[in-house]
Amino acid sequence: MPPLPTNGPLQDIRVLDLTWVLSGPFCTLTLCDLGADVIKVERPPYGDVSRTTGPLIEGESGYFFSVNRGKRSVALDLTSEDGKALFLRLVREADVVVENFTPGKMDALGLGYAALSEVNPRLIYAAISGYGQTGPMRQKPALDVIVQGAGGVMSVTGYPDGDPARPGLSLGDVAAGLYCAIGVLAALQERERSGVGQMVDISMLDCQIAIQENAYMRYHLTKEEPVRLGTRHPSAVPFQAFPTADGWMVLALAWSVPNQWALLCSELDVPELIDDERFHSSAARSRNHAELEPLLRAAFLRRTTSEWVSALEQYGIPCGPLNTIAEAAAMEQVAERGMLPEVPHKTFGPVRLSNSPLKLSRTPAGIRGSSPDMGEHSREVLGEVLGLDAGALDDLVARQVVWEERPEVELG
Repeated sequence: MPPLPTNGPLQDIRVLDLTWVLSGPFCTLTLCDLGADVIKVERPPYGDVSRTTGPLIEGESGYFFSVNRGKRSVALDLTSEDGKALFLRLVREADVVVENFTPGKMDALGLGYAALSEVNPRLIYAAISGYGQTGPMRQKPALDVIVQGAGGVMSVTGYPDGDPARPGLSLGDVAAGLYCAIGVLAALQERERSGVGQMVDISMLDCQIAIQENAYMRYHLTKEEPVRLGTRHPSAVPFQAFPTADGWMVLALAWSVPNQWALLCSELDVPELIDDERFHSSAARSRNHAELEPLLRAAFLRRTTSEWVSALEQYGIPCGPLNTIAEAAAMEQVAERGMLPEVPHKTFGPVRLSNSPLKLSRTPAGIRGSSPDMGEHSREVLGEVLGLDAGALDDLVARQVVWEERPEVELG
C-alpha cells in the first residue's frame, strides 16, 4: 500500500473513544482518518462486542478491522475506582470523548459530561444514542434497523408490491456516525473562539429524519404520504434502474440537457413517445409512470448495458451501469482515487478496505494503520500520555485495572 498519511488536519487532536459496534466507531474512524489520535478505551475482559462479529478468520473479526483501523486500544476497568481515576487523567489530556451508550450509562459510572467537563472544561463530549439525551424515548435502546423503521426510511424503501426493505447498508448507524463527526468538528472550531468545550448530542432517529431529503417536506406540503417506489424518483421520470440485455443500468434524465426526452426516445427507437401527451413533461411522466415504464423496459432490453451507456453519454444524458460490489471494486476510477487500498493485518494479511473519501490537498485524510488488539496499546498510551513507569503499569495490570490482551474466547 502507499505510505500512510502522517499530517492529517486533526493531527494535534486526541480522542478517547468509548464506542462500540458501528455508529460510534464510524464517527471516530472518520476522525482517525483525518489524523486524530484515537484511543479506543475498551471494557475488559473482551472489549468491543464487534470483535466477535463475522466474518471471522482464526478468531479475528473482519468487521472490527474495517471500522477500527488506525486506532490505538487501551483496556480499562471503568467500574473500579482506580480505573476511573486513570480515565479521568486521560480526560485531562484529551480534546474529545465519544460514547454511544444508552443515556445515563456514563452518568451512572460518574463519568458523564458534567463530571468530565469539570475535569477538562475544554473537552468536547459527543454522545450517540438511539433517540437522544432528551424526550420520552431517551432511555429506549435502539439498533440500526430499529431507527430505520422508526424514522420512516424502510417505509419508502423497496417496491410498491413488496414488503418494506432495509437498505443494503447500516444507514441508521452510518448517518449518526457522520453527523457526530460533523458535530465534533464544529465544536472544535467553536472552541477556538470561546476556549471551552461542549456536549454534542446525536440521536440516530434525528439523523434518519434529517437525511430523507424532501420526504418530510413533501408530506407536510402536499399531505400525501411518500410510498415505496423501487429504484425510481418520486418526481423526476425516468430516474431509475432498467434491465438490459446483459444486466442492469441506471438512468437519470437531467433537467440541464436540452431536448433530453426527445433524444432519449430517439436513441431508444420509440419516437412515437416524444409527442405523446401522457409523457410530454417529467410531471406528466410521473403521473403516467405505470403506462410508461413497461415501454421503456422493453426498449432497454434490446442492447447491453455498455452499449446503452456509450450511446446515451454522447447526448450528455446521465447514466451508468448498476454494478455489483465486485464490479464497483474493479473500477479504474475507484483505483485512481485510492478508495480501496491494501491494509496490513496480522492474521488476514493485506486486505483492501474502504478508504476515506475526503481529499485534502495539503493534509490528506486516509487509513492510518491496522486495527488494534484489545489492550494492545495500554502500556504505550498510559506511559506516553500519563507518564506511568513500568513498575506502576505492572501493578495496574496485575490488579486487572489495566489489561494488555484479550483472553481466549471460544466463538460459537
